[in-house]
Amino acid sequence: MIMTPSARKFALTAHVTSSVGALGAVAGFLVLAIVGLTSKDSQMVRVAYPAMELIARYVIVPLVLASLITGLIQSLGTTWGLFRHYWVLAKLLLNALVTIVLLLQMDGISCVAAAAAETALSDTDLLGLRRSILTHAVGGLLVLLVPVALSIYKPRGMTRYGWRKHHEGSTAAPQP
Repeated sequence: MIMTPSARKFALTAHVTSSVGALGAVAGFLVLAIVGLTSKDSQMVRVAYPAMELIARYVIVPLVLASLITGLIQSLGTTWGLFRHYWVLAKLLLNALVTIVLLLQMDGISCVAAAAAETALSDTDLLGLRRSILTHAVGGLLVLLVPVALSIYKPRGMTRYGWRKHHEGSTAAPQP
């Protein structure tokens, strides 16, 4: 089912807004992760991790989920299709990967936030978990940049399904 032009533009606006919003929120999260890991100011560390939890839970997770849902709507409601082009499929898989990893990281983020809120963290407290949060934030930011590039460049290449559908449409007999 192909969307009307106004519905397509609305869906595209929602998708771009949620995707770019998630990218910006992850960048802000990354700054806080760096501050939390490197700052010598204990008060700064104590506020950084709870702020990270709030941003992750109430900004990044909803935006990433919205990006995934609106991307599905866009692909299913336009001629690009979900399984016709490799770049669309790659965007879907990357978005799904980011969503899964983020949801798996939420317990660790909450754990560090709770510990930071209760007491001043020393340089070694929960160091492995804090490094993991930083590493995942860097990785998440880089992974979220790939769909942006794919959306702009739209590399050629149709899947087998897309190739078959393309040729079925071009060889179909004209309707009277």
